[in-house]
Amino acid sequence: MKLKDRSYIVTGSSMGIGESIARRIVKEGGRVLIHGLESDETQRVAQSLGMPYCVGDLVSPDHCEEVVKDAISEFGQLHGLINNAGAVLRNLIEETDADFWDLVMNVNARAPLLLIREALEYLSTSQGHVVNIGSVNAYSGEPNLLAYSASKGALMTMTRNLGDTLHRDHGIKVNQINPGWVLSDAEKQRKIDEGMEEDWFEHLDKDEVPSGRMITTDEIASTAVHFLTEEFGPISGQVIELSQFPFIGRNAPKC
Repeated sequence: MKLKDRSYIVTGSSMGIGESIARRIVKEGGRVLIHGLESDETQRVAQSLGMPYCVGDLVSPDHCEEVVKDAISEFGQLHGLINNAGAVLRNLIEETDADFWDLVMNVNARAPLLLIREALEYLSTSQGHVVNIGSVNAYSGEPNLLAYSASKGALMTMTRNLGDTLHRDHGIKVNQINPGWVLSDAEKQRKIDEGMEEDWFEHLDKDEVPSGRMITTDEIASTAVHFLTEEFGPISGQVIELSQFPFIGRNAPKC
């Protein structure tokens, strides 16, 4: 058990990638404060793992403070913060007003900053870890993901900045995963809502998924938890893409 008796916060761990990370941490002997926006789903995951939970909206600075305080109240210490919660909201530029922009940026970029700041004392004591979950969309994104992509770009810059300063000054390692297209329950439902068949993910061609299948949430969780172990060494300030396509883009299909 690589994380035995260590304590973590995983935001947005009531579903998807965050839930898979939380489950993997517990499997490795760690303890997790489960966090989510919806009470029923958050409580379901927490009860299945026998872990405490916290429900609330990270758009609120007060709630960001509450999450860390709850973790310290439950565990007395903190070894890692996984900033996974995100607002995946879609709008074209013509539809993106100030309120929409602020909502996406506040959840995806400001909340991780506030959580790290609130946890700084405890992570310094434990020489702990921060893992930010970004997106390959940080490099550009689709037309209707302008605000989302910009927020993940901001998170990526924050990771590189704090990965230097916090590692040197506090012993805290800060790294980021940028997932590609991941088969989460939310993604399954989104495509169904857009009119696709219930088993759409079983009928993708290799231009979309070269391996013949989508990436799973468990595969993202495996790398995230590796970041938290001593096996990952003194590496900090790094952003790793977990995608089926190279960083520079897809190879053109052969005619």
